[in-house]
Formats: sequence, C-alpha cells, structure tokens
Amino acid sequence: MALRDTHVTLAHGGGGQAMRDLIDEVFASVFQPPGMEDQARLTAEALAEPGARLAFTTDSFVVTPLEFPGGDIGKLAICGTVNDLAVGGARPLWLSAAFIIEEGTEVALLRRIVATMAAEAAAAGIRIVTGDTKVVGRGAADGLFVTTSGIGVIQPGRDIHAGAIRPGDVALVNGVLGDHGATILAARGDLALSADLKSDCAALGHLMEAVLAAAPGTRAARDATRGGVASVLNEMAQASRTGIVIDEATLPLREEVRGMCEILGLDPLYLANEGRLVLFVPEAEAPAALAAMRALPEGAGAVAIGRAVEAHPGQVRMTTAFGGSRIVDMLVGEQLPRIC
Repeated sequence: MALRDTHVTLAHGGGGQAMRDLIDEVFASVFQPPGMEDQARLTAEALAEPGARLAFTTDSFVVTPLEFPGGDIGKLAICGTVNDLAVGGARPLWLSAAFIIEEGTEVALLRRIVATMAAEAAAAGIRIVTGDTKVVGRGAADGLFVTTSGIGVIQPGRDIHAGAIRPGDVALVNGVLGDHGATILAARGDLALSADLKSDCAALGHLMEAVLAAAPGTRAARDATRGGVASVLNEMAQASRTGIVIDEATLPLREEVRGMCEILGLDPLYLANEGRLVLFVPEAEAPAALAAMRALPEGAGAVAIGRAVEAHPGQVRMTTAFGGSRIVDMLVGEQLPRIC
C-alpha cells in the first residue's frame, strides 16, 4: 500500500506520485473504471435500438455533515444522479464523479464515502466510468464537494415530461415526506433537537421501471429534492398549465417530522427528500402504479395525494384538514442550508 497518509494534503492534488497514490488506492481500486484515460469510451446495445435516446444530467452535492443517519454525501451523489435520469424514463448506465477535497480531510472518511458510492452504484445498475480529483487549501471547501454526471438510455416510445400532465391525472408519492431535510437538521446538533430519523436517500431507477411497466401511460415524474414536494408540484403545474389540488389529510408524514416542523415553524412540504418521487398518472392507471410501488421497499408507503384539475392553471392548492383551501407557493429562499 503506497498511500500511508491519514489526512489529505495539498501534495495529493499536485499531479505527482502522492496524487496518483490517492487516486489509485481510494478511488480507482474501488470504482474500477474501464481504463485510466482522460475519457470513458461507452458502448451499449441499447444505443443501437431504433428510436432510443440518450438522457444526460449533471449535479453537484454539498451537505453538512458529510455523514448522517441513512447516508453520506457519496450516497446522495449516486442516488441524486440516478433519480434525475430515472424520472425522465431513462435507464441509468454510466456516471462520472469529480471530487473537490479540502486539505486536512481524513483519508478514512474518503474511503467510507467511496465504498458507499460503489455499493449504491452497483445496486442501481449504473457504472462509475470516469472522474476527477482536486485538493484545495483549508477553508476553501466544506470538507468535500462531489459533482456527478450521468448518462442513461430512454427506450423508444417513452415521453415522460411535466408538460404531458392532463386534468384528471392522479398525483402519487412513493413514501413519507421530509425525512431527509429533518434528518440533516437534527444531525447538525445546532438546535439541540433529538429525533429518531434517518434520510430517505435511495436510488429509484428500479422503482420507476416497475411503475412504467404497470402504468405505461405515466405522464410525468420528478424527484422532490431541494424545495420539497411543494416546489416540484409548482414546477409541474406551470409546465403543464393545469391546476393541482392536494389533500392535506393524505400527505404521508412521520409524527417526528410534523413535530419538528411545528417547533421550528417550518412547512414539511418544503423539506428536502432524496428518495421520493412525485408522479402523475392517468386515473385509470393509478391503482396499478401504486401496487407496483408498494411491492418494492422504496415504495412501500406509496399513496395518492391529489390530482390535476382544469381550474387555477399553473397554481397548486391544498385542501386543509379543516376543509378550507390554501395556495401552496413555490419556495422562496431556503428553509435549510446545504442539504443536498
């Protein structure tokens, strides 16, 4: 083993032997990319299928703390990229991962995060094929930043997008909401909150494939990350020029999350999720879509929360527990910093 350092130093980003040892032993030995060139060369039978399309996404991940109940920044990076591909109907295939590492970061921490990434990628059926590593001085980064890009293939005939939503379509979610945002808030310890929560972070490619097999008429899907379900619903209402009505009584929330939000004056509809989809399906296919989700661990708590309507196009409204109605706006600003 050539890498004997316990913490990352600026030498590990200098392009010499120290950098090669870090890359070889911490990253390449675990990800096992096909070759060590400056690019990945991709081939797949799916690309040759007439009418198949490529889907491409990129995202950067920052979170404090880097490790939290239910995951770490590496799991966030893999799941977030997989989910961005999956909600467009793509089968995730390849992924790149770039790391900006602050001087002084523990090598053991990097090894744990990389191991998590490799395990999540394998479970999701996506391969990490290329990447990059940079080291910056103390104070120039918050421990570790990860940027990932993903490529997937959309089968011929699939056309899933928010503009396809029609009045009467049913809005579904695959489980309880707000767990990730609440978990990160509790894990920071700034507010002396105690809650038995863990992040919902999960890759949802297999769940999306199950939904599309059971409900081939699925109109649209989005993963409700930053800004939560409320922001995603607003984006979908505006893109489709339909109104959306949700029922407060059907929203799946843990009592711990409800209680935390009441104490802090937060709205759980705006809390981040990292393993939750919002889907719109034709009413006739809603039971089949729910059954398909509930058959998988990632969708065991799937429920219908509302529907698209002709009234108030571009606007989301919620029927409250008291029988009233209120507008659910897009999130303005940020409820919680650095959650994904």
